[in-house]
Amino acid sequence: MAEKTSDRLLVFVNGKKITINNADPETTLLSFLRESLWLTGTKYGCGGGGCGACTVMVSRYDAQTKSIHHLSANACLMPICQLHGAAVTTVEGIGNTKTRLHPVQERIAKAHGSQCGFCTPGMVMSMYTLLRNKPKPSMEDITEALGGNLCRCTGYQEIIDGYRTFCENNNCCQQNNNVCCKSNESRLLEHDKNGKVELFRKEDLLPLDPTQDLIFPPELIRMAESPEQTTQKFHGERMTWISPITLDELVQLKTQYPQAPVVMGNTNVGLDIKFKGVLHPIIISPTRVRELFGVEQRPEGVCIGAGCSLSTVQSVLERCVCSLPAEHTQTYAALLGQLRHVGGQQIRNVATLGGNVASAYPNSDLNPILAAGRCSLLLQTKEGKRRVPLDKDFFVGFRKTTLRPDELVLSVFIPISRKGEVVRAFRHAPRKTNALPTVTTGMRVWFHDGSDVVREMSVYYGGVGACTFCAERTSQQVTGRPWNEATLNEAYRVLVDEVTLGVSAPGGQVVFRRSLTLSLFFRFYLHVLQYLKDMNLSVAEVPCEQNSAMEPLPCVIGPGYQEFQDAVEVRSAQDPVGQPVPHSSALTHATGEAVYCDDIPHMNREVFLSLVTSTKAHAKIIHIDVSRALDMPGVVDVITAKDIPGQKFQSFTGINEEVLVEEEVTCVGQIICAVVADTKQHGKLAAAALKVTYEDLPDRIFTTEEAVEQCSFYAPQRTLQRGDIHMAFQEAEHIYEGEIRVGGQEHFYMETQSMLVIPAREQKEVKVYLSTQHPTCAQMSVAETLGIPANRVSCHVKRVGGAFGGKITKASILACITAVAAWKTERPVRCVLERGEDMLITGGRHPVLGKYKVGFMNDGKIIAADVHYFVNAGNTPDESVLVVEKMLVQLDNAYNIPNLRGQSVACKTNLPSSTAFRGFGVPQSMVVIENMIHDVAMTLGRPAEEIKEMNLYKGLSRTHYKMEFDPENLHCCWVECKKRSELGRRRPAVAEFNRRNRWKKRGIAMVPIKYGVGFGHSFLQQAAALVHIYKDGSVLVSHGGIEMGQGLHTKVQQVVSRELNIPLSLIHISETCTSAVPNTNPTAASFGTDANGMAVWDACQTLYKRLEPVRKKDPSGTWKSWIATAFQERISLSATGFYRGHELSMDWQKQEGRPYTYFTYAVCCSEVELDCLTGEYRTVRADIVVDIGKSINPAIDIGQIKGAFMQGLGLYTMEELKFSPSGSLHTRGPGQYKIPAVCDVPLQFNVYLLPGSQNPFAIYSSKGIGEPIVFLGSSVFFAMKEAITAARTDVGLSGPFPLRTPATPEHACLACNTHFNQMIPKMEAGTSPPWAMELP
Repeated sequence: MAEKTSDRLLVFVNGKKITINNADPETTLLSFLRESLWLTGTKYGCGGGGCGACTVMVSRYDAQTKSIHHLSANACLMPICQLHGAAVTTVEGIGNTKTRLHPVQERIAKAHGSQCGFCTPGMVMSMYTLLRNKPKPSMEDITEALGGNLCRCTGYQEIIDGYRTFCENNNCCQQNNNVCCKSNESRLLEHDKNGKVELFRKEDLLPLDPTQDLIFPPELIRMAESPEQTTQKFHGERMTWISPITLDELVQLKTQYPQAPVVMGNTNVGLDIKFKGVLHPIIISPTRVRELFGVEQRPEGVCIGAGCSLSTVQSVLERCVCSLPAEHTQTYAALLGQLRHVGGQQIRNVATLGGNVASAYPNSDLNPILAAGRCSLLLQTKEGKRRVPLDKDFFVGFRKTTLRPDELVLSVFIPISRKGEVVRAFRHAPRKTNALPTVTTGMRVWFHDGSDVVREMSVYYGGVGACTFCAERTSQQVTGRPWNEATLNEAYRVLVDEVTLGVSAPGGQVVFRRSLTLSLFFRFYLHVLQYLKDMNLSVAEVPCEQNSAMEPLPCVIGPGYQEFQDAVEVRSAQDPVGQPVPHSSALTHATGEAVYCDDIPHMNREVFLSLVTSTKAHAKIIHIDVSRALDMPGVVDVITAKDIPGQKFQSFTGINEEVLVEEEVTCVGQIICAVVADTKQHGKLAAAALKVTYEDLPDRIFTTEEAVEQCSFYAPQRTLQRGDIHMAFQEAEHIYEGEIRVGGQEHFYMETQSMLVIPAREQKEVKVYLSTQHPTCAQMSVAETLGIPANRVSCHVKRVGGAFGGKITKASILACITAVAAWKTERPVRCVLERGEDMLITGGRHPVLGKYKVGFMNDGKIIAADVHYFVNAGNTPDESVLVVEKMLVQLDNAYNIPNLRGQSVACKTNLPSSTAFRGFGVPQSMVVIENMIHDVAMTLGRPAEEIKEMNLYKGLSRTHYKMEFDPENLHCCWVECKKRSELGRRRPAVAEFNRRNRWKKRGIAMVPIKYGVGFGHSFLQQAAALVHIYKDGSVLVSHGGIEMGQGLHTKVQQVVSRELNIPLSLIHISETCTSAVPNTNPTAASFGTDANGMAVWDACQTLYKRLEPVRKKDPSGTWKSWIATAFQERISLSATGFYRGHELSMDWQKQEGRPYTYFTYAVCCSEVELDCLTGEYRTVRADIVVDIGKSINPAIDIGQIKGAFMQGLGLYTMEELKFSPSGSLHTRGPGQYKIPAVCDVPLQFNVYLLPGSQNPFAIYSSKGIGEPIVFLGSSVFFAMKEAITAARTDVGLSGPFPLRTPATPEHACLACNTHFNQMIPKMEAGTSPPWAMELP
């Protein structure tokens, strides 16, 4: 052990030297940046390295190579103790609006790649790091760099297009089945020649200037080259961190502390500490032990130090592949294929090869191929070194190996492949990149010289057991036999027997995973067969139709294309209405200057609130023991229902919901009490220590079927009907009955629920700063909970980092709890939910079981439909009754079905309460109808779009609730989409593709929507505004709407600019505050601009009229001179505005009403390519035509369209919530719950705004667009269904078939019903419950 140790840590942050004495090992770089340095541009998004919101650049100097390395990294996972000698650059360090922007910041802003802005700093830093390493990147570099960053708002296309401008050239005509990714570029140029504008001009962008970048601190270079290096030891409150210098010292430490984990990248241990509550008193971090980072290339292979990051391993293997003959690089190439998909770039930059091996995760990407590739480990203890093969005997159980506690992995040896050896690796994951695999495999076969007879074979799988699994019997079965179909069939038989999973296997998907072992083996068989053919060792050829099994899905993303009309009613040269004006906060989003709720500086005496939630789905609370929690360090108090001074419940739809549960919990995740502590960490530990004693109650209800069986519903149940369905069914030539299960969806707003409550010292005043869509709801709820008048509570919202409906009722409940804590302690209280808490507590989109009976004629005309919606509402009513009503009102979608009945019911279950979500039930309602129509088409054997077109509303029409409307623009969208998407040409091309390919299938589908915009209740349509003109001519606007990424503030500023005839630069919106504008309605229902824009318009009209005498007196004056004169003449320069809204109603007794003033129409055509072996797919192309009226801001509206489409794509094909049989949510973060990423963007993404549209019911003839397009994501689902139909045809199946949403790879693959699926024996129902429940 070194005699000298130091507890001093030196790091540079944005060029400034920071010295920390005795840093706490539990402090991450993220918390240090945000709480100690107040660099809040780095955001908390998930805490687990899965979203990229906290991305920073970490730079280090390598004294051996005399080079500086720049790496993107997740600040949420990086311990501050690991940063000695590093230079950290955050988004604040590269540029700002006060001095100078960096081109990376400017381009994402001007390309409209920022909406809510919460993810933007992370995107910026990922791209910035790439440019520091590669100033002229390729598109592949860019998509790889952004692969670890998630965005919930934009749909990514604008981000990609903004950063595409850094590419020197676009030679990316690679795969995509001969579709050039530059095809849209030529269309954009053509478009520009026609006199129309693009969304942004490349010519206006700042050039990349390397002199703008911070230099690496010379002091750190000198420090790294100094021969005097000192062991570091940091003592925290619960942990000690030791960072040795020499290998001898490391060995001694591991001998002394054999149970202490060795931490390099902290991507495993950090997650265990953070999410599983694991405590390690001692942590050893040998990041400065040089022997762990060596790379030695030998004739027989390459030896890579265990401490090398996966990015380093990737670079080493790429060099090997380039320098060695192909026959020696089989293993290296297979490893490279896997490495590109391990986590995001940020994870690969810090996760190590040795850590990946030693952590022994059962679904490791690398261990199967390392084992199959004959790799070995060099280990060391104080007794010396030993080499062990990485084989079946090395992995002994879940995260267990044969490594002794005191053994260290020094290096991994990866041998070259031998002549006659074929090595491949395959993986399947729920998302194409940045996702842990479902099943992964490494396979190697070695042939006798000049023969196709197998000499040796090795097959390893990950994801099919507690550890990396060796299919030894299968390998033995194949060894000694020729490589042909007979051998393959024998191998299948053994493999099915050898790989077994019980029904309760962790991770579920048991049949699917077993099927994957076969289909991936088949893929390997074809690759080897092709190899043998190429080497003239086999006469057998891979049949042409089987080639698709070896080909990857297309992946090159082309430039986005959009068409919109130039503004036709320009009132002045500076009139911005109709122009693609960037989001007003885009630049501050990109620089990290934009302030969100948790960015508000900490106040004196501020404390933190941590929640205690139920671990039972249905139980009586016997006792809450707070004694242990109160005794823990830093704990101030525990808040229970008894501490609530006012009303202990809230009511959102007339049914009471407890703020804090007192007697009976009705779901896992229900809030029981809260701990108030001096820090977030202390609060979290105390909340975990608090003991709640339960008594289980019977009759838990989780599914809609169970709710129906026990008549567990929320009243009222609704029915809406027109015509006589019974008579129509008798007349129908065909009747079909079917159903579809529609899964729920997590909001996954990037900014979790956040609030800060500050009690005043007098008059019982309370200030609430929070992230909400409905400040008045929060204001009234807090006032009722505290028992004070609403005029003592002011709610403030600067901006919201995404909401999508999830920050209305839940945010209000959380604000009430936080307010009680502030009231009781008389201190400011901050509450910011962790991602897992947020997902557990707040609920999401309603899961729905839709059943239907449809009557139709031979020509496809639908004459009757009877539809039942069973909605899983959860344990409280929330807004579920309103949701089921809207589902019925919108159930007809775009189709005129003369005899139609809809019935809906909100089922009361013991799952967390479902709540509002973008679309408010419509995406679930309409997908049921759309599925019904597809079933009709399948029954008749006709293309679905023919049936849809036949049944569209035509001419002046009435809805099923007797509202008259003109569907002309719906028809125009349909015709235009057919034309723009080239459906007539592409459908035969899809059929031909499917005929030629057995294992890849394509599908194309066209989906319309008729979406009623607004709330459906007159009182919710009203809005108010307040506009001040100051003496210098600047204007301050307040209105009741919330800016949450949809560009509401930007559009309002455009309204003010037009009406007052002043430039946008004079207009400012500071925040939304209940003290400035009272009695606001929620910003929701795609109605924010309609209502608040009109209210602001009204205020501006008042002011403009007041100024009219001044203008007439001095017609040549300036705005500033007019304002100065008006002030002198005592003309009021402040005005309120009010918008009353239209008269709306829905009479459920009479079955009629006018719940909306207008409809937004749109049609989308999507094409997908599906891998039938794995269920993976790629959206090849999407064309969307939207009737948006006259767009106030085409850039913002097109951004909303693309973002909503991608969210819909996630809803219908990717995002799957999974609950345990006891009602506990499994999917509590981006590691388990997959939203769309960059890799999911359609390869061609085209948006067209319908020209010539008018809408007299909204400001400037515009239309609401936030919600409608979510449903058009179902076009991808139905295109998948078409592709699956083609696959089913190949196995002799025809007609309608069930496919639930989301159509994840599991459901898509099993629906294809390939012979691999059929080989898996049916699971017999036993005593063990499945790992996850089947919802809804």
